[in-house]
Amino acid sequence: PEGLYLLTSMALVAGVVRLAQKKTLVHDMGCIETLARVDVLCVDKTGTVTENKMAVEDVIPLCPDRFEEEDIRLIMADYVAAMRADNDTMAALRKYFTGKVTQQAIKAVPFTSAKKFGGVSFHEDETYLLGAPDVLLGERYGKYARQIDAYSSKGCRVLLLALYDGQPDDEELDAPLMPISLILLSNKIRAEAPETFRYFAKQGVAIKVISGDNAMAVSEVAKRAGIKGAESYVDARTLETDEDIAEAIEKYTVFGRVTPDQKRKFVRALKAGGHTVARHGDGVNDVLALKEADCSIAMASGSDAARTVSNLVLLDSNFASMPQVVKEGRRSINNLQRSASLFLQKTIYSIILGVLFIFLPASYPFEPIHLTFVSALTIGAPSFILALEPNSDRIRGNFLT
Repeated sequence: PEGLYLLTSMALVAGVVRLAQKKTLVHDMGCIETLARVDVLCVDKTGTVTENKMAVEDVIPLCPDRFEEEDIRLIMADYVAAMRADNDTMAALRKYFTGKVTQQAIKAVPFTSAKKFGGVSFHEDETYLLGAPDVLLGERYGKYARQIDAYSSKGCRVLLLALYDGQPDDEELDAPLMPISLILLSNKIRAEAPETFRYFAKQGVAIKVISGDNAMAVSEVAKRAGIKGAESYVDARTLETDEDIAEAIEKYTVFGRVTPDQKRKFVRALKAGGHTVARHGDGVNDVLALKEADCSIAMASGSDAARTVSNLVLLDSNFASMPQVVKEGRRSINNLQRSASLFLQKTIYSIILGVLFIFLPASYPFEPIHLTFVSALTIGAPSFILALEPNSDRIRGNFLT
């Protein structure tokens, strides 16, 4: 069925062109088929469930007798001035803490997804750390757990500012640490997110929210966005082995405090479980998972690395366009399967005739020019029209059958 090669290429090219009209850039034409078969979609909280822009909600002093809110604002103004990082969190902090810079840093270590905190030293004996409260506090977290969990349950991202006796680049926080303040940040849920997630639920596509933020806070945001099973969450730091990850990825919907390497392991575990996995991400820390996924999707507003390794790039950075992308993939593959059956029927018919006339005392009834007309009129034209017909049904059954 030689025409099938041309038809497949033409149908996929037509799909790429239609996706481009819908502000979606296709890096790998084969991903159109993969996306049509996806049954698990892994997303991050920020930029997918919520808008990219964060805002500081409030500053909660923890030692008001030593550090009043004005003192905290002065410290944070110096802190954000020393940090060169240009992520969403730092942009929100810079916008809120706009005070005059009073001292210069001698050492600054940016926040990383692996460590979950960053730090700045202004003098040998004045170092401040800013990051996840449960990571910075360690065993002392229980003392502040009720207060922090109350803010997390409202969907806020909670950061802890602490005075530290060591160096900001310490791998282990074994020096004395004094909690100074909680800083509350929030993202608005994307207006179109609930409708988008309802579409995926109807189509039988499971959503997994994988984030570096506090699991409870992510769960609350996911519930408000209408993600099915969002109340089922787990802290990824409790998942120590690959067996733990494989069991948790089937059981839970929301994962918090996830490291970049764990994101990749989650995708591997899903693939090992027989799922076709699409991974959406926009940061450098998502690159490992994006490369591992069957189909990877990045936002145009994301990092260069994420856009480069992804199969699809949403040029308008709007996750709401994902249903249209899935529909396009299904149209291409469903129609190609129907069209391919025409080519295979013609081929089987030709084989049977060929075998019969080996044994029959007569010459083969067709000339090559006859077959050209038969192929063009009964196979070529109908299959091309079928390949472009609207069809967003789920892919079912076995192709050969």
